[in-house]
Amino acid sequence: MRVMGLDVGSKTVGVAVSDPFGWTAQGVEIIRINEAEEEFGFDRLKELVAQYEVDRFVVGLPKNMNNSIGPRAEASMSYGEKIKELFSLPVDYQDERLTTVQAERMLVEQANTSRAKRKKVIDKLAAVMILQNYLDGSGKQLF
Repeated sequence: MRVMGLDVGSKTVGVAVSDPFGWTAQGVEIIRINEAEEEFGFDRLKELVAQYEVDRFVVGLPKNMNNSIGPRAEASMSYGEKIKELFSLPVDYQDERLTTVQAERMLVEQANTSRAKRKKVIDKLAAVMILQNYLDGSGKQLF
């Protein structure tokens, strides 16, 4: 069983996958998207789903700090619904509040990574954190 974790943004989607046992999350890549032109990277996602034999998705849900659903969370839910239709696979949502902040802090503190390099990997690392929280069961599944 492999689970694919997605950190959906307005310009990119960070992608992570679990190991076959569902214990650990590894970053895969960042897919460029363009919401305005309705280009969501589904062709590349399809290739990755086949390559890693994915049977479930976890989409990060960026709820507001007061637990409400804002525009970015709505966009993530919309993305989740689209991949559910396209792939006929289950989609769960994982609360991802502050994962990007945590990922950036980790890169600054542990890797002393420059801002330019952080920008290139931050979404992938956030996807790893979303997926690992899901696999650990430490985060609450939202749907």
